[in-house]
Amino acid sequence: MTHPLRGRAAIVGIGNTKRWNAPGRSAFDQLQEAVILALEDCGLTLKDVDGLFCAMSSYGFPVLNTAERLGLSLRYADGTMVGGASFLFHIQSAVNALDSGLCDVALICYGSNQLSAGGRLVSMADPQPYEAPYKPRYPISSYALAAARHMHDFGTTRENLADVALAARAWANLNPDAFARGPLTRDELLSSRMVSDPISRADCCLVTDGGGALVLTRADRARDLPKPPAYILGTGTAVSHRQIMAMPDLTTTAAAQSGQRAYAMAGLGPSDIDHVMVYDAFTITTLLFLEDLGFCPKGEGGPFISSGAIAPGGSLPVNTNGGGLSCNHPGMYGLFTVIEAVEQLRGNCGERQVQGAEVALAHGNGGVLSSQATAILGTQATL
Repeated sequence: MTHPLRGRAAIVGIGNTKRWNAPGRSAFDQLQEAVILALEDCGLTLKDVDGLFCAMSSYGFPVLNTAERLGLSLRYADGTMVGGASFLFHIQSAVNALDSGLCDVALICYGSNQLSAGGRLVSMADPQPYEAPYKPRYPISSYALAAARHMHDFGTTRENLADVALAARAWANLNPDAFARGPLTRDELLSSRMVSDPISRADCCLVTDGGGALVLTRADRARDLPKPPAYILGTGTAVSHRQIMAMPDLTTTAAAQSGQRAYAMAGLGPSDIDHVMVYDAFTITTLLFLEDLGFCPKGEGGPFISSGAIAPGGSLPVNTNGGGLSCNHPGMYGLFTVIEAVEQLRGNCGERQVQGAEVALAHGNGGVLSSQATAILGTQATL
């Protein structure tokens, strides 16, 4: 039986400032510009927005600050904050709010000036009581633990992880808006400075500025707006832990649960997906999520990636904008996985366009592999 929420709402507007290094612009400047771009994209205005979904790691009360700055009159708001996956949690919440009539136009938005304000990853003042005494390099040491365990259990190598970064760079070289472009070799990656063994600097995402926004409406209204809707076919969320020491299994993330929930709602499986965007804060996350979302068996992510499967010309187009490793990473990247998925379904991606893309999967990660959220989007043909 078809899930009652399948295809009931759609993303009708997207906004992306593409300002990855913008000195003088605040996080809210980036957010506001992205919102205006998203509303222009779908032909709506701020007066149409009555549902707001927003999260930030560097400001308190982002919903209140954003609503006031934009002059919104809201019937529904959600400030769920679970790190970089927050915006895909918001999609699930927005679908429910739209379908139940709690709002008519949902706005999901984010902005950051993390590069121009500090030039490095800004972590929240949230020390973990059982880990802080060991002085980990947060969050890198947490992801290093997962990578080391995967290597121990399955024989994954640093070369496999380097191939994740090489694939991302190859896609970025097809994207004129990517922040990091140009030649890159496996030797350069493997000789990069070690930060937290086995994670080197080259295994870590970029630190950039940026702003992004999505506008959602119910499907019946979406059909009358200017751009082709990206219908929400399925969503799934899961939360497993806060500290990495509490993660039930360092090699299996809760993406295995969020993915299955999204597939079940969509009535689809991994073999039905044409295009994949996963949160690549570190090279190990791409590998883990491809396994946990069912694109290859557990433990075989390394050979799968090193076969060239996820690079341009491979069997599974992954992170086609260049990802967090080479396109952008303004602190909480998850929203940008969705923007690229919509662009691919619209056929707007130029040299990096995935031909015939009808179904895309976007996946967000938050904390230290702590929160996971999956969204499956489709064109009109998939309804």
